Amino acid sequence: MKHTYKITGMTCNGCRSHVEKILSKVEGVAKASVDLEKAEATIEMESHIKLETFQEALKTDGDRYSILIPNNNKMKHTYHIHGMTCNGCRSHVEKTLSEIVGVSKASVNLEKAEAMIEMDAHIKLETFQEALKNDGGRYSIHKQGRHHHIKEEKKEVPKGKGTGTFYCPMHCEGEKTYEKPGDCPVCGMDLVEEQNLSTTNSEQWTCPMHPEVVKDEAGDCPICGMDLVPMEADSSAEEKAYKKLSKKFWIAVAFTLPIFFIAMSEMLANNPLYDILEQKNWNWIQFVLSIPVVFYATWMFFERAYKSIKTWNLNMFTLIGIGAGVAWLFSFFGMLFPDVFPNQFKTEYGAVHVYFEATTVILTLVLMGQLLEARAHSKTNSAVKELLKLAPNKATKIVDGEEVEVSIDKIELDDILKVKPGDKIPVDGKITEGQTTVDESMITGEPIPVNKSEGDKISSGTINGNQSFLMKAQKVGSDTLLSQIIHMVNDASRSRAPIQKLADTVSGYFVPIVVLISVLTFIVWAIWGPEPAYVYALVNAIAVLIIACPCALGLATPMSVMVGVGKGAQNGVLIKNAEALEKLDKVNSLIIDKTGTITEGKPTVEKIGSFDDNYTENEVLNYIVSLNSNSEHPLAEATVKYGKEQNAEILKSNSFSAVTGKGVEAKIDGKNVALGNPKMMEYAKADITSKMKDEAKSYQKQGKTVSYLSIDETVVGYVVIGDKIKETSAKAIKALQDKGIDVIMLTGDNHDTAKAVASELNLADFKASMLPEDKLKEVEKLQKNGKVVAMAGDGINDAPALAKSDVGIAMGTGTDVAIESAMITLVKGDLHGIVKARNLSHGVMRNIKQNLFFALIYNILGVPIAAGVLFPFFGILLSPMIAALAMSFSSVSVIVNALRLKTIKI
Repeated sequence: MKHTYKITGMTCNGCRSHVEKILSKVEGVAKASVDLEKAEATIEMESHIKLETFQEALKTDGDRYSILIPNNNKMKHTYHIHGMTCNGCRSHVEKTLSEIVGVSKASVNLEKAEAMIEMDAHIKLETFQEALKNDGGRYSIHKQGRHHHIKEEKKEVPKGKGTGTFYCPMHCEGEKTYEKPGDCPVCGMDLVEEQNLSTTNSEQWTCPMHPEVVKDEAGDCPICGMDLVPMEADSSAEEKAYKKLSKKFWIAVAFTLPIFFIAMSEMLANNPLYDILEQKNWNWIQFVLSIPVVFYATWMFFERAYKSIKTWNLNMFTLIGIGAGVAWLFSFFGMLFPDVFPNQFKTEYGAVHVYFEATTVILTLVLMGQLLEARAHSKTNSAVKELLKLAPNKATKIVDGEEVEVSIDKIELDDILKVKPGDKIPVDGKITEGQTTVDESMITGEPIPVNKSEGDKISSGTINGNQSFLMKAQKVGSDTLLSQIIHMVNDASRSRAPIQKLADTVSGYFVPIVVLISVLTFIVWAIWGPEPAYVYALVNAIAVLIIACPCALGLATPMSVMVGVGKGAQNGVLIKNAEALEKLDKVNSLIIDKTGTITEGKPTVEKIGSFDDNYTENEVLNYIVSLNSNSEHPLAEATVKYGKEQNAEILKSNSFSAVTGKGVEAKIDGKNVALGNPKMMEYAKADITSKMKDEAKSYQKQGKTVSYLSIDETVVGYVVIGDKIKETSAKAIKALQDKGIDVIMLTGDNHDTAKAVASELNLADFKASMLPEDKLKEVEKLQKNGKVVAMAGDGINDAPALAKSDVGIAMGTGTDVAIESAMITLVKGDLHGIVKARNLSHGVMRNIKQNLFFALIYNILGVPIAAGVLFPFFGILLSPMIAALAMSFSSVSVIVNALRLKTIKI
C-alpha cells in the first residue's frame, strides 16, 4: 500500500535526500520517495505503519523535520483494482468505494487499475473487499505491493512522421491509449492520433531508382550514383483516415443518389419509370444498389453496433445500427416474402413498400457527419501541430573548430552549436559567445523579441534575430522546454474536467432510454396512429433511433479542453489538467509571493555594511559569501555572485544548516556565524539594537531586503539586497482585482519592505515575515472561510501552500519549468500570465457549458419531435433522413463551437 504524508522543514535538495533516506530505513517500508516542491513523502509499505513510527524516526535526527498526515488529517491509500474493463466499471467501483463509512474520497484510475482512497482513519482491506464482493464479485481489490509498480514495457511505436499514440476523443477509458488506429471499444468513435516530438523532424534522403537506400543526409546513391532526394513524409494517420472516409463517402453518394431518385419518382403522377419496369423490379434494383453502401462504405457502423451490444457499451452506433439495420432488413424480407406482411405495408401495385432509400441516405449522411467531424477535429489540436513545426530538422555543430551540419537527433549534451541569423534554436542551452535578440512569442506568447547575451538561457523552437552566436546544449530530445510543453498539452488534452461527470452520468442511461422510447413510439403509433398505422409506427421508431446523438454530449467537454489547453500553450500558460481550468474559473482569492513573482527574481547586492569596528565591510562580505556558498537560495546566489566580483575570500565552513524561513548558520574559523532576518538573529541569540534597526529600516522602506550577520551571538554587519518589481505586476494585479479576485501578498520579508512593495502596487492586503508554514495556514484559513484559493509562487519555498491551495500556479523561468509543482505553470513567470490563465479558464468553461447546453437541448427536443409529439397539433412528422442529417451535424456543431476558443483574446 501507498501512503502520502506532508513533510515540513525541508529547504534544499540535501534535506530531501536526507529525509528520504531516514524514511526508507524504517522497518516495513518498501520504498520512500520525497518531493521537495510539494513537501510530500510517498511511502510504500508491506502493511500499515503508524504515523508515530515515522515521527520518531525523524525526531532522532533533531526537531528539524516533521511528518504529518495531509488534507485535514486524512490519509491516502493506493490499492490495485482487478476486473475493470471500461469507464462504466471505473465509475461504478469509484461509487461503491466512496459510499463506505469513513471514506472521504475515492478516485479510480482505469488505465493504471488503481484506486486512491482518502480516509479519516485506517480502514481494513477486508472492508473494501466485502463492499465489492457484495456488488456481485466482478471486481476485486488488493494491496498495492511492490509487484504492482513494475510497469509493463510499452511496445515501441514505429518511428517516422505521422506515427504516435492513439486515443479516444471522448476519453471513454480515461487516459488509455492504443498503438494502432481504429475505433474506440466503448463509444465506437475513430481513435485520434496524438501529436508528439518523440521522433523529431529529422529529414531522410533516398534514391529515386533504389528506394531501399535511405540516408540521414544528402549525397549520392552507392548503387547507381544518382543524387539522393528528400523522402516525402508519410501522411499522418489522421490524414489517412480522412482520405479513407472520403473515398467511402463518395462511393456511398454514387450508389445512394440513384436509389433516392428511384424512390422519389413514386411521388410523380403516372410515374414514367413504371413504363419501363414494374415496381417490384425497381425495388430489386434499389436492393442491388444498396449493397455497396451497406456492406462496404458504411459497414463499419454495423460492426461498431454489434461490438457495442456484445460488450454492452451502448453508444451512438448502437442506435444507428439498429435503426438502419431494421429498415434495410424489413425491405429485404418485404421483397422476398411480400405475402407475410399486412396490406398496410403494401403499395397499390401489391409490392411491399421498401426503405432502401431511407437506409442508404441515413447511412450516407452519418458518414458525411463522420467526415466533417474528422476534418473539424483535426483542427482542435492545431496548437500542438504548430508547436511541432517549431522543431528544426538540422543544426550547425562545432567539431574541432569546424562547422558541421547535423540532424537534431545527433546533438548531445554539452555540444557547442552555432546559431545563424533567422535560424530556429535547435535545443535548450545557454549562450557561450555572442549576443542577439530572440523571438520567444511561440512559447511565451509575448511578441517583443528578448535581448540575450553570454550566459543567458535559450529554448528550442524560438527564433534567432539578426546576429550569430555560439551556444552549449544543456537539454536535448524529450528534455527540452518545447518537448515538455507538447507532452504537457497532450496529457492535459486527455484529462477529464469534473463538469464532465454530468455528461458521463447522462450518457450512461442515454442509449437504453432512447431504445425504450423507440419501442414505445412504435407501440403508440401502431395502436392509436392513423392508417397506415404500422408504417407510421416503423418510420417514427426509426427516426427516434437515428436522431439521438449521445456523442454530442461526450464531445462537449474534451473538445473545449483540447482547444483551450492548446491556446494556453501558445500564450505561455501551461495547464496540467482539465480540473485546473475548471477550478481557476471559480477562484476568488489569489495569494502571491514577492520574490520572483511580483519582483523579477534577480536580486542584486546594493550595499555591505558593518556595525562593529572589529570587522571591516570586506570581512563582513567574506563571512557572508562563505556562509552562502553552501546555500541554494536566490538571495544567497546574489551575494556569492557579488562576492566573486569583489574578489571576496571564501573561508572554510562546517556544520552548515539552513533554518526554514529565517536564514543560515555555520561554523567558520571556530566561530558561530549566522545570516538572516531578525528571527534568525533571535534564533542565534544575537540582539539587534534600535540603532541597527533604524539603519536597516531606511533601506527597507525603499523595498529592499536587509539580512543581518552575527558572529558568536553578536550582530556585526548586514547586506542590502534589491529586487526590481516587474513592469507587468501592477497592471496585472489591478486586472485581477477588477475581476473580483482578492489579491494577497505573503512574503517572508520584513514589514517595512513588504509595505513599500505593496504601496507601489496599490495592494492593500499583505502580510510580512511569513514562514512557509504560515503561508500554508493562511491558505487553510481562507478555505475554511469558503474561499476558492489560488497560490502563485516559485514552486520551492512555497511548496506547502502551493500543494494545499485549490489551484497552484508556478512561475516558470525559461527552461526551468516547474511542471510537476503546480496545476498551472507560467512560462514567462509574471503576474500577467495569471490574468491570461484566468481569462482562458473563463472562456473554456463558458464554451463547455454552451456545448453541454446545446447537446442536452438537441436531444431533449429532437427525440420527442422524432417520436411525433407535434403531429396531433401541427401535423408535423420528422423523416428518418432529416433526423440523420440533424444527428450528423450535432457533433460537428459541438466541435465547431469549441474551435471558436482559438480566436478568443486572453
